[in-house]
Amino acid sequence: MTELDSTLPAPPAETAVLDDAHVGDIEGALGTVSMHDTAPRRTWARRLLTLAAIVGPGLIVMIGDNDAGGVSTYAQAGQQYGTTLLWVLLLLIPVLIVNQEMVVRLGSVTGVGHARLIRERFGRFWSWFSVGDLFFLNFLTIVTEFIGVSLGLSYFGVQPTLSVPIAAAALIAFTVTGSFRRWERFMFVLVAVSFLFIPLLVMTRPHGSVEILHHTFVPGVQGGFDSAAILLLVAIVGTTIAPWQLFFQQSNVIDKRITPRWIRYERADTIIGAFITNIAAGGYIMITAFAFAGTVFFGHFTDAGGVANGLHHTVGYWAGALFAMILIDASIIGAACVTLSSAYAFGDTFNVKHSLHRKVSEAKGFYGAYALQVAFAAAIVLIPNAPLGTLTEYVQVLAGVLLPSATLFLLLLCNDRGVLGPWVNRPWLNVVTGVIIAVLVVLSLILTVNVLFPSIDVPTMTAVLFAAMGITLVVGGAGALVRRSRLRRVGLDVDPLADVRHLDRQTWRMPPLALVSRPETTRFRTFCLVTLRGYLVVAVVMIAVKLGTAIVH
Repeated sequence: MTELDSTLPAPPAETAVLDDAHVGDIEGALGTVSMHDTAPRRTWARRLLTLAAIVGPGLIVMIGDNDAGGVSTYAQAGQQYGTTLLWVLLLLIPVLIVNQEMVVRLGSVTGVGHARLIRERFGRFWSWFSVGDLFFLNFLTIVTEFIGVSLGLSYFGVQPTLSVPIAAAALIAFTVTGSFRRWERFMFVLVAVSFLFIPLLVMTRPHGSVEILHHTFVPGVQGGFDSAAILLLVAIVGTTIAPWQLFFQQSNVIDKRITPRWIRYERADTIIGAFITNIAAGGYIMITAFAFAGTVFFGHFTDAGGVANGLHHTVGYWAGALFAMILIDASIIGAACVTLSSAYAFGDTFNVKHSLHRKVSEAKGFYGAYALQVAFAAAIVLIPNAPLGTLTEYVQVLAGVLLPSATLFLLLLCNDRGVLGPWVNRPWLNVVTGVIIAVLVVLSLILTVNVLFPSIDVPTMTAVLFAAMGITLVVGGAGALVRRSRLRRVGLDVDPLADVRHLDRQTWRMPPLALVSRPETTRFRTFCLVTLRGYLVVAVVMIAVKLGTAIVH
């Protein structure tokens, strides 16, 4: 494989691609697609070969989503409530696909990272707010990944003082090779290891297929929707959908040099990843549900390390060993993806070269940001008596608070004609995404309010918030229909996509940022940004005060 250097072709003058390393052949772990390839894929063999070369960003971001926190949360769901929460995962599949498909389009069409687009289209305030929150939240998440590594290797008798530094060194070593293909191949090895959940599930002797199907398609919770169950449900959503995923996949799609011609293949990559990650999540739920049913471990979750030890006692040593290996693998994948999302955002924000195609000497800032995050996070885990439990809890809270804002920016960017041209959202997708954002806001409020005010009646609050959300959506939808009907009567109901429908979707890419017209300042856009600013400021300040108090005490 040829190493990239300063002889790389410069990006075409008419596009916004900022790094010349992002232009060239698609060099995937499983194949190569020439940048000059325009041949049609008329046979399934050719299509599958092309998909094999392109697959990666979607699969990796989805498997990375099942990180240490994810594995722990899913295992807790099975240990506490059996298989009765499987239906949540089924609902999350379309949510994941909708969110990540939008960043696929943004990355392929613009050639510009998520952080850079936010700065250019929303201004420096929102850029620093979004990227600052991302860095902080990602750093705390990386800490939890190293906690997962230490818990997993402790099953085999390895002390954290040895396991954490080794994991940190490995994370840095396989990322700074200067080869995107080598990095992706290493990630694919980790993805393959994650499938150990299959033999582990078989070892627990799952039974009751009818009951499993019922719990997959019919909502319900063993023991009813009490406070603990609702908060765990919110935690499942929070650990499955995270802001770092948006930043990571958009930049990774760009780094892999995927262009609009290959969007449908990257969509397939994302859909495949969404199904695999939720099937694996369901597997973790079923593993603890069946292994601990009828034992003293059922209903008494402690942490992921406790799950491994519990499997040792109920199923056997190798069951605990497999779970420990899954936890270690999940922690490393998660840490790699989360850290890289911050490094990509660092490159976007400070306009430094940022690509896995580049050698360390060509992208010192990019690789330096990556290595520093890993080193500092590992160091925190090794600090005696560090409040790791508190940090882990607040990672989920912060992720819940920031996710609605990240999704809102995503929605606004995907309706920006200057950015996506003929690839902007269709009206039906805006409706779906709007509902998703509304649900995420409600779940965020539930989690945040409960952490800040533990004595609150969670079931009542949940019912009130979702009722208010439903009324708001119905009233808003009715108002939109009435307004559209009035416009039609006076002949002003113009096709909202009329000015971009004539453009060629296969070849259109965003022009240089300096040439892109400023986004239209609509009342809806202004309302969203003002409301979001107030919500985030209040929520983040309250959480920061609560976190500081918890750490001090």
